[in-house]
Amino acid sequence: MAQPSEIQFGYVRHRDQDRHDGDAARHAAVVVGAGPVGLSLAIDLAQRGQSVVLLDDADRIGDGSRAICFSKRSLEFWDRLGVGQRMVDKGVVWSVGKIFHGNNQLYQFNLLPEQGHKRPAFINLQQFYAEAYLVDRVLTLPAIDLRWRNRVMGLEPRNDHVMLTVETPEGPYRLRADYVVACDGARSSLRQMVGAEFAGQMFEDQFLIADVKMTAEFPTERWFWFDPPFHAGRSALLHRQPDDIWRIDLQLHPHADPVVERRPENVRPRIARMLGHDKFEFEWISLYKFCCRRMDKFIHGRVLFAGDAAHQVSPFGARGANSGLEDAENLAWKLDRVLRGVSPEALLETYHIERSAAADENIRESTRSTDFMAPGSNQEARLRKAVLSLARETEFGKRMINGGRLSVPSIYQSPLSSADCDVWRGGPGPGTSMPDAPLVSRDGETGFLTEAFIKAGTRFTLLEFSNSSPVDVPDDVAVIRIGLDGSSDSAELAGLRYDAEPGTAYLLRPDGYVAARFRHPTRSAIDAALARASGLN
Repeated sequence: MAQPSEIQFGYVRHRDQDRHDGDAARHAAVVVGAGPVGLSLAIDLAQRGQSVVLLDDADRIGDGSRAICFSKRSLEFWDRLGVGQRMVDKGVVWSVGKIFHGNNQLYQFNLLPEQGHKRPAFINLQQFYAEAYLVDRVLTLPAIDLRWRNRVMGLEPRNDHVMLTVETPEGPYRLRADYVVACDGARSSLRQMVGAEFAGQMFEDQFLIADVKMTAEFPTERWFWFDPPFHAGRSALLHRQPDDIWRIDLQLHPHADPVVERRPENVRPRIARMLGHDKFEFEWISLYKFCCRRMDKFIHGRVLFAGDAAHQVSPFGARGANSGLEDAENLAWKLDRVLRGVSPEALLETYHIERSAAADENIRESTRSTDFMAPGSNQEARLRKAVLSLARETEFGKRMINGGRLSVPSIYQSPLSSADCDVWRGGPGPGTSMPDAPLVSRDGETGFLTEAFIKAGTRFTLLEFSNSSPVDVPDDVAVIRIGLDGSSDSAELAGLRYDAEPGTAYLLRPDGYVAARFRHPTRSAIDAALARASGLN
């Protein structure tokens, strides 16, 4: 059976290519780049009723597993896009990680120790599978026009649109777009076309990635070593993937020759020392250096940047693909509202504000991880040595070890409404993502809060913990009601996770983030929070 990366989609001529420059076709949204971010963004827009042109300069899904760790938040986003279950069914579910120093285990952690969530903390899934499942979903949505071997060669800003020049095997054509979203990766050509630069740090340390096929009895956990006996003085990482594929990362010397190091005959002895045998086959070998950097502005007129086109981090912590998917879900509902004319263009500025702050956070965490894993100075090396020594005997020493802090949902700064000045003992505050919890519907079906949110549609949603009469809400706001005539919180986890007293309510944005919360909601307070979150004041 062919792997997704071996399937060639092929170029198909489009009727837009028959139009002259002065009569170039105009589309509301053009997304450039059919990777996980671009595909997810296009699907989200299409499900909101927008027509999308999706351009990619290749005609097949990328080879190599590349990104493999997808977070609970990403899976919940993909659930809303109709592909989450397929990802989980194929992926390897895990939540436990272990850190070793030499031969000794220093500690282990569980990223989702509590029950009552639909999705696991993480799955490991080769990126080509994720892209293949997203492409399959795209092909079921007539609102998405996916064009392979369509490469953007030119970009001209106009007063109310952008003019694109697109190269194809049959020559160039022109295309107008109300908005263009650049999801064309770290080497983004659109970023160059708008004259934007990356600012940040390039790390000199090199890492070898090897995906090997073998049968092994290792548990499904993330294993990270400092100074392992099989790779003295460096670090190593081991992850299980589907199809009996294992991802191995080995830190190399900064001055190692990449041509020599990636030769299979040189890689095999390294892997054999790590595994204690040579009964494996190579699926993919690569070397990389990495950057922690981002664009100054994610918005350039009517061109918006997302994913690696906007920011880059090291792969340690799985913050690259997952943060790009958070870009997509943040941008899609805002762009939809602007295109429909129900929110002003200023709403798009909040995409830059929120996601650039998230990029800064990811860069900080990624840089700290890299500095600990690959010390760049004598002071950093001494600090790491002291921490690793303390970790053998103390809990606080264990917490200081940084082998790649794993991706978590971003928290956005949010202006507090007067309703949020009440005393809250816990629960998600404005600017945080909604936690999941088990529910039982009125007809006795068990499910989860995230599933109820999907059924509510693509709108703002009021999560109401009822106490008497329903809260008065605007017509375009969906309602999830827990208690009385709504769903029941059988395990009482929803109430605990939302610090809910009878009458408590949360206004959830279309991306599942908390816009506001209320102990005693009123129509005027909800209207004010809705206007604020929609960019209307």
